[in-house]
Amino acid sequence: MDRVTDYAKRVVAGEVPCGRLHKLACKRHLDDIKRSGSPDFPFYWDVEASDRSLRFAEMLTVIEGFEYKPVSLRDDQAFDIGCTFGWKRNDGFRRFRRRYKCMARQQGKSFENGILGTYIAGFSGYRYGQLYTAATKKRQAKIAWGEMKKFIEGDPDLLEIFDVKEYKSLITALNTNCTIEALSKEAGIDDGFRPLFASIDELHQMKDNSVYKALLNGTRDLPETLISMITTRGFDTESFAYEIDSLAISILEGTVTAEDMFVDIYALDEGDDPFDESNWIKPNPRLAATERGMETLRTEAETAKALGGADLRDFLTKGLNLWVTKTENTFVAPEDWLKAKTNLTLDDFRGEKCWIGVDLSEGGDLTTIAIEFEHGKTKDGVYCYSHSFMPRGRLMEHILTDIAPYDVWEKEGLMTVTGGASDFRTNYKFIIKHLKKIVDKYNLDVQGIGYDNHNAATFTEDLEEFGVPLIEVRQSAANLNDATVDIQVLVKSGEFAMDKKNELMSWSFMNAELVFNSMGEAKVDKKDGKAKKRIDPVDACIDAHYCRLVQRESAVVDVDEEMASYLEMMGW
Repeated sequence: MDRVTDYAKRVVAGEVPCGRLHKLACKRHLDDIKRSGSPDFPFYWDVEASDRSLRFAEMLTVIEGFEYKPVSLRDDQAFDIGCTFGWKRNDGFRRFRRRYKCMARQQGKSFENGILGTYIAGFSGYRYGQLYTAATKKRQAKIAWGEMKKFIEGDPDLLEIFDVKEYKSLITALNTNCTIEALSKEAGIDDGFRPLFASIDELHQMKDNSVYKALLNGTRDLPETLISMITTRGFDTESFAYEIDSLAISILEGTVTAEDMFVDIYALDEGDDPFDESNWIKPNPRLAATERGMETLRTEAETAKALGGADLRDFLTKGLNLWVTKTENTFVAPEDWLKAKTNLTLDDFRGEKCWIGVDLSEGGDLTTIAIEFEHGKTKDGVYCYSHSFMPRGRLMEHILTDIAPYDVWEKEGLMTVTGGASDFRTNYKFIIKHLKKIVDKYNLDVQGIGYDNHNAATFTEDLEEFGVPLIEVRQSAANLNDATVDIQVLVKSGEFAMDKKNELMSWSFMNAELVFNSMGEAKVDKKDGKAKKRIDPVDACIDAHYCRLVQRESAVVDVDEEMASYLEMMGW
């Protein structure tokens, strides 16, 4: 029996009580099975590989407690483990190289990573592999390592295969010569690691992505690897965990594609009553499944309700796996952005009127051009194309520091990288040439170009060669409010369209939030002010839309034409 797919079907059918995001994880699995075999989906579902990992897990023994007992996976655990090992690339190696699992505390996250690490070290077939458990502190890093140690010590057969050296925090698989070592940021983690597997515990305690990046960067030349991140949500929305969590939600909601990343999140849904006991199963599939666990949750809820403050915040985050964040500044909701994703490309707009927006980067970061066309059921509807540019030197920096897959986007043609490894300045001449090629290739009828005057002193001279009106777009809320709100309304109403393959553009829109001046006028900014959450494509789209709105407002009204239209409408 395909245990994973059977469970996913029951979840999607509403037969299993769970949260929206976990249901989306199950739906992703089912949708991917339907996509298997298509040219643009080079992955397949290997039921035997999935089942083999589950059989291994349930041959293990739990030795913690008053008596030994065999591991018995919950259905949700079987789903997550089975998906991790069952999805393969067409070349036979595992599909998922990254894994993010987020749920309330005491749900067995480290226990599960212990299963993954033990299986990969001894039974994946890879020899001399490096496996690590990592966290901010050594004590935290040793939790998942300790789970592996207990599995080994509880099984005579595994004791023959593995050598455990507690004093070194080192486990060696004698049959494969793979090693499992506990690391911590406090002890120093550099770029010398090549992890076949890494368990990164409690992301919410990490202020930056240095541990994640140090481990991930060493995996590039490995045919398969697994960086498994586990966490409960914390209080800091400027943390690396929040950044990864936002990316994971976008993957589940379909606004961003990351085929190499398995994601599952167990949490309350928006609008759920945190004190309604029927909701507690969503972030707590383990605790809420037993009466003893429910009593624990009731006690925590009663304390939180009575004391409020830090106790309430702790219950919401740790007990119900919620970020306590504001939502009133949302620019575009993920469910609305899905309506914007279409199969349309520039080929569908050859010879059409268009407006161009140019967002210039500071310090050689991302620079973006956007081209807006009239499209949709109303005269206000738009289709927006965007393309970004970055110097090679900056790209190499951002690959090391950001979670955004710039190198993948370059290969997919969503951005152009200029110069060599020592180039850090934006090549504006190249961008102008690129824009001209697009205009000529598609015979575009450019009506105007909107640009941010910041950093544009010499750039505007080149723009004049297009022979169209140049419109300066001052980057203040007072000036940008109408264009910003208009784009927001168009997306919400389904009148904004873009190429669904442009993941860079989708990522950018998910990174944007509204900020307001004292008059209540809005413009977009990066979420939480984080520099790594780039919104340049959004800015360029707004600049193009601003240009179109300005020209519409300044257009001279043809009285005779307007009167003729009025008489025709009235039937006279």
